Amino acid sequence: MKPYIKNLIRQSGDPLRQRNLIREYLQARILETLQRHGAMRCIAFQGGTSLRFLFSLPRFSEDLDFALEQNQEDYDLIKYLEKIKQTFTAENYQVEISYNNRKTVHSASVRFYGLLHEMGLSPHEQETLSVKLEVDTWPPAGAELETTIIRRHVVLQVLHYDRASLFAGKIHALLARNYSKGRDLYDLLWYLSDPTWPSPNLVFLNNALVQTGWKSELLERENWKGVVWEKLQNVDFDQVLNDVTPFIEEKRELDLLNSSTLKKLLIGTT
Repeated sequence: MKPYIKNLIRQSGDPLRQRNLIREYLQARILETLQRHGAMRCIAFQGGTSLRFLFSLPRFSEDLDFALEQNQEDYDLIKYLEKIKQTFTAENYQVEISYNNRKTVHSASVRFYGLLHEMGLSPHEQETLSVKLEVDTWPPAGAELETTIIRRHVVLQVLHYDRASLFAGKIHALLARNYSKGRDLYDLLWYLSDPTWPSPNLVFLNNALVQTGWKSELLERENWKGVVWEKLQNVDFDQVLNDVTPFIEEKRELDLLNSSTLKKLLIGTT
């Protein structure tokens, strides 16, 4: 499948975008392998990459995030990782995988050696391109699940959080982090700018907040936007833009990623 990658990056003259496209293709192939070997009966796709694959979020993403939501007895991270390595090794990729399944959130890193050099994007023969996987094995209760067939590089059938639960997950990340992540703020802007997107799943959101030590009032339909806006008061938007810019397809959208726009979307005033 390397000829596919060469053709894919030939369509863009931007080296950074080319790297993002390669990573996205590798993400799709990893998802395909997970699907083929039964993982999608156990783990639900969530996070920024799920927005990209399912709803065409116009930014690239680095990680594949999942939650163990059903058929827990069938879940086998090590088996899935072995199948991922077998799949890529059979296609002459140099792949190494490391993992940690001793914590509540299982993590793994799939590293591809030499691929960037082979594609003419790096002078370093062994420079790596990595895709990180995380599986929350103790997710908060209350998420709603859906199964969707999509096509992004390959045809996939994925179990995933529904739109309201995905939105809740992003708000939880915004409120629970002790730092501002540019990709979170961009995703918030993207969610809020779509009037058809449902409100966040508050049951799931509050369960997630409690699970991570939230000490303030629980969120309700009437107050959640105000609580989010309060969290944004001390955001350094220069830092936000530095973080998210490499992943954005249409750079002009970043003109809207500021305090004034988010305030208008959240509480209706500028």
